[in-house]
Amino acid sequence: MKRISLEELLKSYSRVSYDQQYHYVMDLLEQEKIKPVKSSGMNGKRPALFRSYWVLEQERDYSSLEEELKYQIHPMISVDYYLEHLENYQRDREFVLLLDKYLRGSQDLLAYPESVNERSFEIWQREKFLTREQGRRILKCCGLGMEDLNVYGTAEPLAYYSRTRMTPQNLLVLENKDTFYSMRRHLLEGKESIFGIEIGTLIYGAGKRILKSFGDFHFCVEPYMMEPGNKIYYFGDLDYEGIGIYENFAGAFRDCWQILPFIPAYEMMLTKAGRMASLPRTREGQNRNISGLFFSYFSWEQAGRMKEILDSDKYIPQEILNLSDFSGGQRKEDAL
Repeated sequence: MKRISLEELLKSYSRVSYDQQYHYVMDLLEQEKIKPVKSSGMNGKRPALFRSYWVLEQERDYSSLEEELKYQIHPMISVDYYLEHLENYQRDREFVLLLDKYLRGSQDLLAYPESVNERSFEIWQREKFLTREQGRRILKCCGLGMEDLNVYGTAEPLAYYSRTRMTPQNLLVLENKDTFYSMRRHLLEGKESIFGIEIGTLIYGAGKRILKSFGDFHFCVEPYMMEPGNKIYYFGDLDYEGIGIYENFAGAFRDCWQILPFIPAYEMMLTKAGRMASLPRTREGQNRNISGLFFSYFSWEQAGRMKEILDSDKYIPQEILNLSDFSGGQRKEDAL
C-alpha cells in the first residue's frame, strides 16, 4: 500500500467544486481503491474527508502467465523461480520469451562456442545484454549459467613475438613492456637464446592481466603455441606483486601447463642488484600473500637473498636487465 494525502488524491480535481471532490473520494472508497488513514484526522469541511488515504493495489490475475510457464516454455528453461514469482516473470517475460524462441529454433548453435557479446546479440539482439544489462540475472532465474550458452570471455589480445613456429619450443611470458621490447629486439638481431636458453616466442603479460589473457589462450593464439611439448617460463619484477602474479598464474593453469620461473634472469637480477648501493622501496599496499612456490625453484642461498630484499621493503624491478645482459650466462636449458 502507498500512503497519499488528500491534496495529492484530489490534484486532478482541483478545479471542481468541493461537493464533486467529496463524491469522487466516496466513489474510490466504495470501489475499495483507497482506504482512509484514520489517524490523519479530518479536513474540517462539511461533509468531512480524512486528510490521508492508503492507495490499495488491485490483485492481479496471473493465471495466463502461469499457464504459459507450465506448458509453453522450452524444457531447457527452469520455470520454478518464475512460478513462485509471477510478478517478476511479467517484468522479465519479453527476455525469457526471446531465450525460449532461440532454444526452439537455434539450439544447435550452442554446439559452437561464441564470445559473450556475440551470443548475447544472437539471442536478445543486444550485444551487451549479458555483460552490462540484466542478462545474467535472467539466466539465473531460468536455472541457466553462462556455461550453458557455450560462451567465452574476450580479454585484450595477447601481444607476442614469434621468432619461430617450430615445436616443441620455449615460450617466455614477461610482466613488463620494456623488457618485452628489449628481449624482442635481442631476438630480432638474430639471437636465438636469452641467458643461454633458446626462446621461440615472447609474450607480453601486462602484469595481472596475464591471468585473464591466458584464460582465453586457446582462442587468441596460433596453434603452435598450444603444442603439449612446449615449455612456458615466466619473468617479472622481484617484489611481492611480481612473485604473486607468477604463483597465481602457475596455479591457475597447472592443469594445462607447468609454468616455471625464468631462473637465469632472476639470477642476473640478484647479481646486478648486489653491485648497487641501494634498491628502490616497495610500493605501499602490495599484497604480500605469497605461498613460497616461487622460492622453491631456487637454491637456499638465492631464496634467502630474495627474502632478505623483500623483508627490507625493497625490490628489484625487471628493468634492471637490459639488452647488454641477455647474451650472458650461456646456460643449458636442462640446468633448470
